Amino acid sequence: MRALVTGGAGFIGSTLVDRLLAEGHEVDVVDNLATGNVQNLVGAQATGDRFRLHEVEVRGAEVTDLVAACRPEVVFHLAAQADVRVSVARPAFDADVNLVGSLNVFEGARAGGARKVVFASSGGTIYGEPAPEALPVTEDHSQHPVSPYGVAKKAAGDYLFALKALHGLSYASLALANVYGPRQDPHGEAGVVAIFAGRLLSGEPCTVFGDGEQTRDYVYVDDVVDAFVRGATEGDGVLVNIGTGVETSVNDLYASMARSFGSEQPAVHAEARPGELARSALDPSLAGELIGWKPSVALDDGTARTIDWFRSRSLGGAPPA
Repeated sequence: MRALVTGGAGFIGSTLVDRLLAEGHEVDVVDNLATGNVQNLVGAQATGDRFRLHEVEVRGAEVTDLVAACRPEVVFHLAAQADVRVSVARPAFDADVNLVGSLNVFEGARAGGARKVVFASSGGTIYGEPAPEALPVTEDHSQHPVSPYGVAKKAAGDYLFALKALHGLSYASLALANVYGPRQDPHGEAGVVAIFAGRLLSGEPCTVFGDGEQTRDYVYVDDVVDAFVRGATEGDGVLVNIGTGVETSVNDLYASMARSFGSEQPAVHAEARPGELARSALDPSLAGELIGWKPSVALDDGTARTIDWFRSRSLGGAPPA
């Protein structure tokens, strides 16, 4: 298979690239390296002419021509402005990247004769603020996102639906839960697992906002990559949740990670952040039915692997695969 991965130098994207190359596929990566890290692609670059990196911005029309020229069979679209707070402060910028940029990529896929697009949607935002009794959320839940980021992700999925109806472009839209694992950046707008891992390693206290009883659905990056790979061949015109269906509080997450690290240092509590979702979890049952996917890595195991990766990197050794 000839694949193209946008955002392929990022945390999830580079892990997907490694999986595709390990399976013998050819891979083009499109990434502007604004948040992606070329170091994530060192292993990919060692595979020779089966891998190519294109430093291109998805917001520009040139990405459409590039994607078309690469003539991929499958386009995995992960490139995004991923900070919800940035989307609130700069909604036009967010829409430019996450909606216009997505359309540029989709049009390139269509022009290049791709048979399918596998799109990274956002299960944590497209469903808005589900009532507690609706958890874990299923795909038939209403989509009323309350952040510009969620609006753009929903709209990109709507465009895929229209492109399939108009032009026959197959797609699978994966509504991702809170993804964590090796290569996640512990600085800036990162997932809480990476932030906790970085601070535990540096001996700094970990901050829990509010009472720490807010919940999220944490899904390990290798499981997410497996969903993308399955989405390349299974499911046509589908939206499926990629999560565990399990709510984990921030307090329980920290306790698990501190145990794995061997730390007895308590977390520091800070004022709750305004507008933060109280509870979140995604029902993955439909993904099992339509693309044959289910999560396999338990949270304790996944956080231990993540800590091992961060620890190895801090010691200057080769991080575990």
